[in-house]
Amino acid sequence: MIFDFDGIVLDSETPEYESHRRIYEQCGVTLTVDEWCGVIGAWSEGHDEQWFRRLSVQARVVPPRDEYFAERKRIFEDVVPTVPMRGVLDLLMLLNEAGVPTAIASSAPARWVVGAVERLGIRPMFGAVVTGDEVAHRKPSPDVYLEAARRLGVDPARSVAIEDSGPGLTAARAAGMKAIAIPHWLTERHDLSAAHLTVAHAGELTLDRLVTLWP
Repeated sequence: MIFDFDGIVLDSETPEYESHRRIYEQCGVTLTVDEWCGVIGAWSEGHDEQWFRRLSVQARVVPPRDEYFAERKRIFEDVVPTVPMRGVLDLLMLLNEAGVPTAIASSAPARWVVGAVERLGIRPMFGAVVTGDEVAHRKPSPDVYLEAARRLGVDPARSVAIEDSGPGLTAARAAGMKAIAIPHWLTERHDLSAAHLTVAHAGELTLDRLVTLWP
């Protein structure tokens, strides 16, 4: 079982959006969910710079760059949860007790993912953590999923990926994995039809339900 991180293990998607949205609002500019959700799942260098440049074009008065990013970081850290998303801990314990190998496959950089996993206290529950800066191509390419399977020593065709975004599902399917979608409120607008199974939260997943993914 291979987990995406942002929006699946930790709801960092909400504070990421909210930290930019609040600064936009302070400058008299609206940053809509529709505008934001198009970039979720396909991480790239310069992500934050993109939103700062956009604000610079739209607002009459823009804070200096350093102030913008300092405030964005302050808001993010103020609102980011300190516990995993609903059902994740229960699912991880279930999988660990059953001897099912688990990993994280994220497009985000290690400087964020590894530290966040350790702060949540769940690093020992994963056999591998693969991040976007460790592979040649990020999602929607399958690289992180294939590397996670390689590190676990498992067959991608007998693996399940859990995702919340369209690009993530594309990556999982390209890796030859079964894919489960858990829509996040910021990604429910994505086309998630590539998923073999869609659930509301990780707590809805049981071993019996996972086995049914293979006819």
